[in-house]
Amino acid sequence: MSRIAIIGATGHVGSRLLEEALRRGHTVTAIARDTSALGAREGVSAQNVDVLDSDALAAALAGHDAVFSATRFATVSEPAIVEPVKRAGVRRLLVVGGAGSLYAAPGQRVLDLPDFPDAYKPEATAGAAFLDALRRERDIDWTFVSPSAEFVPGARTQKFRIGVDELLVDNSGRSWISFDDYAIAFLDQFDRDAHIRQRITVGY
Repeated sequence: MSRIAIIGATGHVGSRLLEEALRRGHTVTAIARDTSALGAREGVSAQNVDVLDSDALAAALAGHDAVFSATRFATVSEPAIVEPVKRAGVRRLLVVGGAGSLYAAPGQRVLDLPDFPDAYKPEATAGAAFLDALRRERDIDWTFVSPSAEFVPGARTQKFRIGVDELLVDNSGRSWISFDDYAIAFLDQFDRDAHIRQRITVGY
């Protein structure tokens, strides 16, 4: 089994990644500004780290087989994650992406649609910039995993689809994925060493 560091391990998505990693027998270093809510867990080592403190983050990441990043793009840019990962000597990085950079139609990103909510544009635009920067990266084995348009609490069905750059929509016209099923798909990418230096998306 592997040693995984999860940045943002206390959030809605990061906490699901932590649970799925433990379910599969991996050991986890949970990294967040305040990890007190996690309590003592078998297989989990908690570290309070400010993700914008590059030296502290690099030190916390050292010795791991992979890093999972579940941070907000509007506050944490690509260099803030990638540079500490490199300094720590970790080769594998998987990133919780956003849906805004997916394509709703040829040449038209979701974030560029006329009805895309203004409130979400800063995060979506920063997420697209993060992905663009990763696509120029050749020193680490990254994977950027975008959820569908609706990323919500829900059942762990273990039934979902994997796409590449196009927004996935179900038979009713809805684009969505639960946090728990997303976590399954995310860990599948790690366990199978799949989609290296690629963006994928997950949806029903």
